[in-house]
Amino acid sequence: MLNKKSVDDINVKGKKVLVRCDFNVPLQNGKITDENRLVAALPTIKKLIADGGRIILCSHLGKPKGVPKPELSLAPVAARLSELLGQEVKFAADPEVVGPNAKAAVEAMQDGDVILLENTRYRAEETKNGEAFSKDLASLCEVFVNDAFGTAHRAHCSNVGVTQFVDTAVVGYLMQKEIDFLGNAVNNPERPFVAILGGAKVSSKISVINNLLDKVDTLIIGGGMSYTFTKAQGGNIGDSLCEPDYYQYALDMLKKAEEKGVKLLLPVDNKIGDAFSNDCNQQIVPTGEIPDGWQGLDIGPETEKIFSDAVKDAKTVVWNGPMGCFEMPSFAHGTEAVAKALADTDATTIIGGGDSAAAVNILGYGDKMTHISTGGGASLEFLEGKELPGVAAANDK
Repeated sequence: MLNKKSVDDINVKGKKVLVRCDFNVPLQNGKITDENRLVAALPTIKKLIADGGRIILCSHLGKPKGVPKPELSLAPVAARLSELLGQEVKFAADPEVVGPNAKAAVEAMQDGDVILLENTRYRAEETKNGEAFSKDLASLCEVFVNDAFGTAHRAHCSNVGVTQFVDTAVVGYLMQKEIDFLGNAVNNPERPFVAILGGAKVSSKISVINNLLDKVDTLIIGGGMSYTFTKAQGGNIGDSLCEPDYYQYALDMLKKAEEKGVKLLLPVDNKIGDAFSNDCNQQIVPTGEIPDGWQGLDIGPETEKIFSDAVKDAKTVVWNGPMGCFEMPSFAHGTEAVAKALADTDATTIIGGGDSAAAVNILGYGDKMTHISTGGGASLEFLEGKELPGVAAANDK
Protein backbone atom coordinates (compact mmCIF):
# COMPACT_ATOMS: atom_id res chain seq x y z
CA MET A 1 0.00 0.00 0.00
CA LEU A 2 1.20 3.48 -0.84
CA ASN A 3 0.57 5.67 2.15
CA LYS A 4 1.45 9.27 1.43
CA LYS A 5 0.69 12.39 3.44
CA SER A 6 -1.99 14.51 1.78
CA VAL A 7 -3.37 18.02 2.19
CA ASP A 8 -5.69 16.61 4.87
CA ASP A 9 -2.70 15.69 7.07
CA ILE A 10 -1.17 19.17 7.39
CA ASN A 11 -2.00 22.63 8.70
CA VAL A 12 -1.06 25.38 6.24
CA LYS A 13 -2.51 28.43 8.00
CA GLY A 14 -0.27 31.42 7.32
CA LYS A 15 2.17 29.24 5.39
CA LYS A 16 3.36 29.66 1.82
CA VAL A 17 2.29 26.60 -0.15
CA LEU A 18 3.65 25.76 -3.60
CA VAL A 19 1.15 23.58 -5.50
CA ARG A 20 2.24 21.71 -8.63
CA CYS A 21 -0.89 21.39 -10.78
CA ASP A 22 -1.50 20.02 -14.24
CA PHE A 23 -2.64 23.06 -16.22
CA ASN A 24 -1.34 21.66 -19.50
CA VAL A 25 -4.54 22.69 -21.30
CA PRO A 26 -5.20 23.05 -25.04
CA LEU A 27 -5.06 26.69 -26.20
CA GLN A 28 -6.29 28.24 -29.44
CA ASN A 29 -5.50 31.92 -30.03
CA GLY A 30 -5.01 32.37 -26.29
CA LYS A 31 -8.37 30.76 -25.44
CA ILE A 32 -8.62 27.56 -23.38
CA THR A 33 -10.58 24.99 -25.41
CA ASP A 34 -10.89 22.32 -22.70
CA GLU A 35 -10.79 23.29 -19.04
CA ASN A 36 -11.25 19.86 -17.45
CA ARG A 37 -7.82 20.03 -15.86
CA LEU A 38 -8.52 23.42 -14.28
CA VAL A 39 -11.81 22.22 -12.83
CA ALA A 40 -10.14 19.04 -11.54
CA ALA A 41 -7.58 21.12 -9.61
CA LEU A 42 -10.16 23.24 -7.77
CA PRO A 43 -10.88 20.97 -4.76
CA THR A 44 -7.23 20.99 -3.63
CA ILE A 45 -6.86 24.75 -4.21
CA LYS A 46 -10.13 25.53 -2.37
CA LYS A 47 -9.11 23.36 0.57
CA LEU A 48 -5.80 25.25 0.92
CA ILE A 49 -7.59 28.62 0.63
CA ALA A 50 -10.12 27.57 3.30
CA ASP A 51 -7.26 26.54 5.60
CA GLY A 52 -5.70 30.02 5.29
CA GLY A 53 -2.65 29.05 3.28
CA ARG A 54 -0.85 31.40 0.88
CA ILE A 55 -1.12 29.50 -2.36
CA ILE A 56 1.47 29.62 -5.15
CA LEU A 57 0.39 27.54 -8.15
CA CYS A 58 2.78 26.24 -10.81
CA SER A 59 2.50 24.05 -13.90
CA HIS A 60 4.03 23.40 -17.29
CA LEU A 61 2.17 24.01 -20.56
CA GLY A 62 3.23 22.36 -23.81
CA LYS A 63 6.88 22.05 -24.73
CA PRO A 64 8.62 25.45 -24.82
CA LYS A 65 11.95 23.56 -24.35
CA GLY A 66 13.48 26.04 -21.94
CA VAL A 67 12.64 29.15 -23.97
CA PRO A 68 9.92 31.66 -22.99
CA LYS A 69 7.29 31.37 -25.75
CA PRO A 70 4.43 33.87 -25.39
CA GLU A 71 1.91 31.47 -26.96
CA LEU A 72 2.66 28.96 -24.16
CA SER A 73 2.25 31.46 -21.31
CA LEU A 74 -0.04 30.49 -18.42
CA ALA A 75 -1.60 33.98 -18.36
CA PRO A 76 -4.95 32.74 -19.80
CA VAL A 77 -5.03 30.06 -17.09
CA ALA A 78 -4.68 32.67 -14.32
CA ALA A 79 -7.57 34.64 -15.83
CA ARG A 80 -9.86 31.60 -16.09
CA LEU A 81 -8.92 30.31 -12.61
CA SER A 82 -9.84 33.72 -11.15
CA GLU A 83 -13.34 33.24 -12.60
CA LEU A 84 -13.64 29.63 -11.47
CA LEU A 85 -12.49 30.41 -7.91
CA GLY A 86 -14.36 33.70 -7.62
CA GLN A 87 -11.23 35.48 -6.40
CA GLU A 88 -8.17 36.97 -8.04
CA VAL A 89 -5.39 34.63 -9.09
CA LYS A 90 -2.46 36.97 -9.53
CA PHE A 91 -0.18 36.05 -12.44
CA ALA A 92 3.57 36.37 -11.93
CA ALA A 93 4.84 37.08 -15.44
CA ASP A 94 8.54 36.24 -15.11
CA PRO A 95 10.28 34.66 -18.11
CA GLU A 96 12.63 33.01 -15.61
CA VAL A 97 9.55 31.78 -13.64
CA VAL A 98 10.92 32.69 -10.21
CA GLY A 99 11.80 36.34 -10.83
CA PRO A 100 11.06 39.83 -9.45
CA ASN A 101 7.30 39.60 -10.13
CA ALA A 102 6.93 36.26 -8.37
CA LYS A 103 9.07 37.32 -5.41
CA ALA A 104 7.19 40.60 -4.95
CA ALA A 105 3.80 38.89 -5.27
CA VAL A 106 4.73 36.24 -2.70
CA GLU A 107 6.10 38.93 -0.35
CA ALA A 108 2.77 40.79 -0.46
CA MET A 109 0.54 37.73 0.11
CA GLN A 110 -2.15 37.52 2.76
CA ASP A 111 -3.70 34.28 4.03
CA GLY A 112 -6.01 32.80 1.37
CA ASP A 113 -4.36 34.63 -1.55
CA VAL A 114 -3.52 32.77 -4.76
CA ILE A 115 -0.82 33.46 -7.33
CA LEU A 116 0.22 31.53 -10.45
CA LEU A 117 3.81 31.29 -11.67
CA GLU A 118 4.78 31.28 -15.34
CA ASN A 119 5.20 28.01 -17.31
CA THR A 120 7.82 25.95 -15.44
CA ARG A 121 9.23 24.66 -18.74
CA TYR A 122 10.36 28.19 -19.65
CA ARG A 123 13.39 27.07 -17.63
CA ALA A 124 15.65 24.56 -19.37
CA GLU A 125 16.53 22.93 -16.00
CA GLU A 126 12.91 21.91 -15.35
CA THR A 127 12.93 18.69 -17.38
CA LYS A 128 16.52 17.88 -16.35
CA ASN A 129 15.69 18.27 -12.65
CA GLY A 130 18.48 20.85 -12.30
CA GLU A 131 19.24 21.95 -8.75
CA ALA A 132 19.25 25.73 -9.29
CA PHE A 133 15.62 25.87 -10.45
CA SER A 134 14.50 23.43 -7.73
CA LYS A 135 16.06 25.75 -5.13
CA ASP A 136 14.40 28.80 -6.74
CA LEU A 137 10.99 27.17 -6.46
CA ALA A 138 11.62 25.97 -2.91
CA SER A 139 12.72 29.49 -1.85
CA LEU A 140 9.14 30.70 -2.32
CA CYS A 141 7.44 28.22 0.00
CA GLU A 142 7.40 26.27 3.25
CA VAL A 143 5.10 23.48 2.08
CA PHE A 144 4.93 21.67 -1.27
CA VAL A 145 1.78 19.98 -2.62
CA ASN A 146 1.96 17.77 -5.72
CA ASP A 147 -1.36 17.43 -7.51
CA ALA A 148 -0.07 16.72 -11.03
CA PHE A 149 -0.40 13.02 -11.78
CA GLY A 150 0.16 13.53 -15.51
CA THR A 151 3.84 14.25 -14.85
CA ALA A 152 4.27 11.90 -11.87
CA HIS A 153 6.32 9.47 -13.97
CA ARG A 154 8.90 12.20 -14.70
CA ALA A 155 11.49 13.50 -12.24
CA HIS A 156 11.39 17.26 -12.89
CA CYS A 157 12.24 20.26 -10.70
CA SER A 158 8.65 21.29 -10.06
CA ASN A 159 7.45 17.89 -8.87
CA VAL A 160 10.51 16.06 -7.52
CA GLY A 161 13.57 18.34 -7.26
CA VAL A 162 11.79 20.94 -5.15
CA THR A 163 10.95 18.34 -2.47
CA GLN A 164 14.64 18.07 -1.53
CA PHE A 165 14.61 21.67 -0.31
CA VAL A 166 11.31 21.83 1.61
CA ASP A 167 10.49 20.09 4.88
CA THR A 168 6.92 19.20 4.05
CA ALA A 169 5.87 17.58 0.75
CA VAL A 170 2.39 16.08 0.41
CA VAL A 171 -0.04 15.05 -2.34
CA GLY A 172 -3.24 16.85 -3.33
CA TYR A 173 -6.68 15.31 -3.79
CA LEU A 174 -6.17 14.41 -7.46
CA MET A 175 -2.91 12.60 -6.77
CA GLN A 176 -4.46 10.91 -3.74
CA LYS A 177 -7.28 9.58 -5.91
CA GLU A 178 -4.86 8.19 -8.50
CA ILE A 179 -2.83 6.46 -5.78
CA ASP A 180 -5.98 5.06 -4.13
CA PHE A 181 -7.50 3.73 -7.32
CA LEU A 182 -4.68 2.94 -9.73
CA GLY A 183 -1.87 2.13 -7.33
CA ASN A 184 -3.91 0.15 -4.87
CA ALA A 185 -6.18 -1.52 -7.45
CA VAL A 186 -3.12 -3.09 -8.97
CA ASN A 187 -1.38 -3.97 -5.71
CA ASN A 188 -4.35 -4.89 -3.56
CA PRO A 189 -7.42 -5.47 -5.76
CA GLU A 190 -10.81 -6.75 -4.76
CA ARG A 191 -11.20 -9.99 -6.75
CA PRO A 192 -12.01 -11.16 -9.34
CA PHE A 193 -9.60 -8.66 -10.92
CA VAL A 194 -9.88 -8.24 -14.71
CA ALA A 195 -7.53 -6.14 -16.83
CA ILE A 196 -8.35 -5.14 -20.40
CA LEU A 197 -5.48 -4.05 -22.63
CA GLY A 198 -5.82 -2.66 -26.12
CA GLY A 199 -4.04 -0.17 -28.32
CA ALA A 200 -1.75 -0.62 -31.26
CA LYS A 201 1.48 -2.10 -29.99
CA VAL A 202 2.63 -5.00 -27.85
CA SER A 203 6.01 -3.28 -27.51
CA SER A 204 4.55 -0.35 -25.54
CA LYS A 205 2.78 -2.70 -23.11
CA ILE A 206 5.44 -5.37 -22.53
CA SER A 207 6.04 -4.64 -18.87
CA VAL A 208 2.34 -4.00 -18.29
CA ILE A 209 1.32 -7.44 -19.58
CA ASN A 210 4.11 -9.08 -17.61
CA ASN A 211 3.26 -7.28 -14.35
CA LEU A 212 -0.51 -7.77 -14.67
CA LEU A 213 -0.15 -11.52 -15.26
CA ASP A 214 1.21 -11.69 -11.70
CA LYS A 215 -1.84 -9.87 -10.32
CA VAL A 216 -5.03 -10.47 -12.33
CA ASP A 217 -7.53 -13.31 -12.55
CA THR A 218 -8.34 -12.53 -16.20
CA LEU A 219 -6.35 -10.59 -18.80
CA ILE A 220 -8.15 -9.48 -21.96
CA ILE A 221 -6.09 -8.44 -24.98
CA GLY A 222 -7.73 -6.61 -27.88
CA GLY A 223 -6.82 -3.81 -30.25
CA GLY A 224 -3.95 -3.78 -32.73
CA MET A 225 -1.64 -5.68 -30.43
CA SER A 226 -3.82 -8.80 -30.54
CA TYR A 227 -2.71 -9.49 -34.14
CA THR A 228 0.87 -10.08 -33.00
CA PHE A 229 -0.49 -12.79 -30.66
CA THR A 230 -2.60 -14.29 -33.46
CA LYS A 231 0.30 -14.37 -35.91
CA ALA A 232 2.65 -15.82 -33.27
CA GLN A 233 0.20 -18.71 -32.90
CA GLY A 234 0.23 -19.35 -36.65
CA GLY A 235 -2.88 -17.44 -37.71
CA ASN A 236 -3.28 -15.36 -40.88
CA ILE A 237 -3.63 -11.65 -40.22
CA GLY A 238 -3.46 -10.20 -43.76
CA ASP A 239 -2.20 -6.61 -43.64
CA SER A 240 -3.04 -6.07 -39.95
CA LEU A 241 -0.73 -4.28 -37.54
CA CYS A 242 1.98 -6.62 -36.37
CA GLU A 243 5.35 -6.67 -34.56
CA PRO A 244 7.37 -9.71 -35.68
CA ASP A 245 10.04 -8.99 -33.04
CA TYR A 246 7.45 -9.81 -30.37
CA TYR A 247 6.16 -13.21 -31.54
CA GLN A 248 8.27 -15.07 -28.98
CA TYR A 249 7.26 -12.62 -26.25
CA ALA A 250 3.58 -13.22 -27.09
CA LEU A 251 4.06 -16.98 -26.83
CA ASP A 252 5.95 -16.58 -23.54
CA MET A 253 3.05 -14.53 -22.12
CA LEU A 254 0.49 -17.15 -23.17
CA LYS A 255 2.62 -19.77 -21.41
CA LYS A 256 3.01 -17.60 -18.31
CA ALA A 257 -0.77 -17.10 -18.13
CA GLU A 258 -1.29 -20.84 -18.33
CA GLU A 259 1.27 -21.52 -15.59
CA LYS A 260 -0.28 -18.88 -13.31
CA GLY A 261 -3.84 -20.05 -13.94
CA VAL A 262 -4.77 -16.66 -15.39
CA LYS A 263 -7.47 -16.59 -18.06
CA LEU A 264 -5.92 -14.82 -21.06
CA LEU A 265 -8.64 -13.89 -23.55
CA LEU A 266 -7.84 -12.98 -27.14
CA PRO A 267 -10.33 -12.09 -29.91
CA VAL A 268 -12.12 -15.01 -31.61
CA ASP A 269 -13.37 -12.88 -34.51
CA ASN A 270 -12.40 -9.58 -36.12
CA LYS A 271 -14.05 -6.86 -38.13
CA ILE A 272 -11.79 -6.30 -41.11
CA GLY A 273 -11.51 -3.78 -43.95
CA ASP A 274 -9.79 -3.77 -47.33
CA ALA A 275 -8.28 -0.32 -46.57
CA PHE A 276 -7.55 1.83 -43.53
CA SER A 277 -10.64 4.00 -43.89
CA ASN A 278 -14.14 4.32 -42.46
CA ASP A 279 -15.76 3.68 -45.85
CA CYS A 280 -13.74 0.62 -46.92
CA ASN A 281 -15.35 -2.72 -47.72
CA GLN A 282 -15.93 -4.55 -44.42
CA GLN A 283 -16.57 -8.08 -43.23
CA ILE A 284 -16.36 -10.18 -40.08
CA VAL A 285 -14.06 -13.21 -40.06
CA PRO A 286 -12.78 -15.66 -37.44
CA THR A 287 -9.49 -14.57 -35.86
CA GLY A 288 -6.50 -15.93 -37.74
CA GLU A 289 -8.41 -16.09 -41.02
CA ILE A 290 -7.84 -12.58 -42.39
CA PRO A 291 -7.24 -12.73 -46.15
CA ASP A 292 -4.34 -10.94 -47.85
CA GLY A 293 -5.15 -7.35 -48.75
CA TRP A 294 -7.43 -7.01 -45.68
CA GLN A 295 -6.62 -5.73 -42.18
CA GLY A 296 -8.17 -6.17 -38.77
CA LEU A 297 -9.62 -2.87 -37.50
CA ASP A 298 -11.86 -3.95 -34.60
CA ILE A 299 -12.93 -6.95 -32.55
CA GLY A 300 -15.96 -8.89 -33.88
CA PRO A 301 -19.41 -9.47 -32.28
CA GLU A 302 -18.53 -12.89 -30.75
CA THR A 303 -15.45 -11.35 -29.10
CA GLU A 304 -17.55 -8.47 -27.79
CA LYS A 305 -19.82 -11.01 -26.04
CA ILE A 306 -16.89 -12.95 -24.55
CA PHE A 307 -15.11 -9.80 -23.32
CA SER A 308 -18.35 -8.34 -21.88
CA ASP A 309 -19.15 -11.59 -20.06
CA ALA A 310 -15.69 -11.66 -18.51
CA VAL A 311 -16.35 -8.25 -16.96
CA LYS A 312 -19.79 -9.14 -15.52
CA ASP A 313 -18.65 -10.90 -12.36
CA ALA A 314 -15.52 -8.83 -11.80
CA LYS A 315 -15.02 -6.75 -8.67
CA THR A 316 -12.13 -4.66 -10.08
CA VAL A 317 -11.57 -3.80 -13.75
CA VAL A 318 -8.67 -1.81 -15.19
CA TRP A 319 -8.86 -0.79 -18.84
CA ASN A 320 -6.07 0.71 -20.94
CA GLY A 321 -6.26 1.01 -24.73
CA PRO A 322 -9.10 0.81 -27.27
CA MET A 323 -10.30 -2.42 -28.92
CA GLY A 324 -10.08 -1.06 -32.46
CA CYS A 325 -9.72 2.12 -34.51
CA PHE A 326 -12.44 3.84 -32.48
CA GLU A 327 -11.80 7.19 -34.18
CA MET A 328 -13.55 5.68 -37.26
CA PRO A 329 -17.25 5.09 -36.47
CA SER A 330 -17.29 1.84 -38.48
CA PHE A 331 -14.65 0.39 -36.15
CA ALA A 332 -15.70 1.90 -32.80
CA HIS A 333 -18.21 -0.81 -31.94
CA GLY A 334 -15.82 -3.08 -30.02
CA THR A 335 -14.52 -0.25 -27.87
CA GLU A 336 -18.10 0.89 -27.23
CA ALA A 337 -19.19 -2.64 -26.26
CA VAL A 338 -16.40 -2.81 -23.66
CA ALA A 339 -17.25 0.68 -22.36
CA LYS A 340 -20.89 -0.34 -22.03
CA ALA A 341 -19.97 -3.58 -20.21
CA LEU A 342 -17.92 -1.53 -17.74
CA ALA A 343 -20.75 0.99 -17.32
CA ASP A 344 -23.16 -1.85 -16.48
CA THR A 345 -21.02 -3.65 -13.90
CA ASP A 346 -20.96 -3.01 -10.14
CA ALA A 347 -17.18 -3.46 -10.12
CA THR A 348 -14.69 -0.71 -9.37
CA THR A 349 -13.86 0.44 -12.91
CA ILE A 350 -10.58 2.23 -13.54
CA ILE A 351 -9.69 3.72 -16.91
CA GLY A 352 -5.96 4.30 -17.50
CA GLY A 353 -5.66 7.72 -19.21
CA GLY A 354 -4.85 8.36 -22.85
CA ASP A 355 -6.99 6.88 -25.63
CA SER A 356 -9.24 4.80 -23.37
CA ALA A 357 -10.13 7.86 -21.30
CA ALA A 358 -10.87 9.77 -24.51
CA ALA A 359 -12.96 6.89 -25.88
CA VAL A 360 -15.03 6.51 -22.70
CA ASN A 361 -15.74 10.25 -22.60
CA ILE A 362 -16.50 10.56 -26.34
CA LEU A 363 -18.89 7.59 -26.14
CA GLY A 364 -20.67 9.16 -23.17
CA TYR A 365 -19.81 6.58 -20.49
CA GLY A 366 -17.41 8.76 -18.49
CA ASP A 367 -19.72 9.39 -15.52
CA LYS A 368 -20.38 5.65 -15.17
CA MET A 369 -16.72 4.84 -14.39
CA THR A 370 -15.36 4.80 -10.84
CA HIS A 371 -12.14 6.51 -11.84
CA ILE A 372 -10.70 7.89 -15.07
CA SER A 373 -6.99 8.51 -14.74
CA THR A 374 -5.65 11.93 -15.72
CA GLY A 375 -2.29 10.61 -16.88
CA GLY A 376 -1.70 8.31 -19.85
CA GLY A 377 2.02 7.63 -19.45
CA ALA A 378 1.88 7.81 -15.66
CA SER A 379 -1.02 5.38 -15.43
CA LEU A 380 0.80 2.90 -17.69
CA GLU A 381 3.85 3.01 -15.42
CA PHE A 382 1.62 2.39 -12.39
CA LEU A 383 0.25 -0.69 -14.20
CA GLU A 384 3.82 -1.79 -14.89
CA GLY A 385 4.41 -1.81 -11.16
CA LYS A 386 7.00 0.96 -11.34
CA GLU A 387 7.56 3.47 -8.60
CA LEU A 388 6.58 6.92 -9.86
CA PRO A 389 9.13 9.62 -8.91
CA GLY A 390 6.40 12.23 -8.33
CA VAL A 391 4.60 9.92 -5.89
CA ALA A 392 7.76 8.63 -4.20
CA ALA A 393 8.93 12.20 -3.48
CA ALA A 394 5.97 12.94 -1.16
CA ASN A 395 6.34 12.35 2.60
CA ASP A 396 5.11 9.01 3.91
CA LYS A 397 2.43 8.96 6.57
